[in-house]
Amino acid sequence: MRTVPAGRDPTGVAASPVRQEVYVVNTGSGSVSVLNAESLAVEATIPVGRSPFSMELSPDGRTGYVANAGSGNVSIVDFETRRVVRTIAAGRGPGEARISPDGSLLAVSNRDDGTVSLMDLGQMIKVADVPVGREPGPMAILPDSSQLFVANAGSENISAVDLRAAKLITHLAAGRTPADMALKPDGGELFVPNFDSDSVTVINTYADEVALHLMAGSKPGRAIVDASGTFLYVSNFGSNTVSAVRIADRRVVASIAVGTSPDAMSLTPDGRYLLVLNTLSNDMAVVDTSVHSLVTLVPVGISPRDVAVKVFQDAGE
Repeated sequence: MRTVPAGRDPTGVAASPVRQEVYVVNTGSGSVSVLNAESLAVEATIPVGRSPFSMELSPDGRTGYVANAGSGNVSIVDFETRRVVRTIAAGRGPGEARISPDGSLLAVSNRDDGTVSLMDLGQMIKVADVPVGREPGPMAILPDSSQLFVANAGSENISAVDLRAAKLITHLAAGRTPADMALKPDGGELFVPNFDSDSVTVINTYADEVALHLMAGSKPGRAIVDASGTFLYVSNFGSNTVSAVRIADRRVVASIAVGTSPDAMSLTPDGRYLLVLNTLSNDMAVVDTSVHSLVTLVPVGISPRDVAVKVFQDAGE
């Protein structure tokens, strides 16, 4: 295990699907660090806008989309040339970006003005600002690229947006402070942990309606669904556990003790292990999903914020 210096206040990390690289978004430095995943050396630092928090990668791994909260725009980064090739204005306080599965559209949630900016990636221009709820944040887009859902922390609801018409469809009631979104692989259901309600809202995305609310642990903050759509995992920041929920019957099959204040999570590509960052115990829990039990705790740095899994490519691929 090694610790690699990055920029100031790193908050987001993404692994390239095609290059032996990992990208780190540095909020305090206004930059993206390019890390060689084999040598663990920082090979480049790319300046972006002010106060970036996370990055969305294109499916081919060539392009990164960085929402700059302090600049009110999105930096489009070409990782082959390692430079910003375009900057597109968003709304106030953009925090998260999502690419539609068909690759045609980028959606950006603007926390400070209650909108979602829609950007045409073919023309590289903004085409609409859609009003949603207050303090919009995490988003999910259906597999057919028809609809977007955004969690509004300030108005305790979820906005459903028609991407083809670029307009709001409806608001769906959630709990207090909806904090994340996890979509089933088939797109039929969306799971939203409500941090201040100790619950998870389940949305039927085909009908645009709330199906039910599930009880969770204390202060659920993040959620993830496995590739088969069988299990939902929820990290409970306040109870130091991860809930494993069998989606078919909504049953919590395990409450797994991890470290202190678990938050960000990632599944390994084969789905065998769930990696959970514990923000106050400064470690990463490794959970065996076949038996839903803790395998080990790996010490990391202070206040870990994000986790990505890098799959190495053979030279001939």
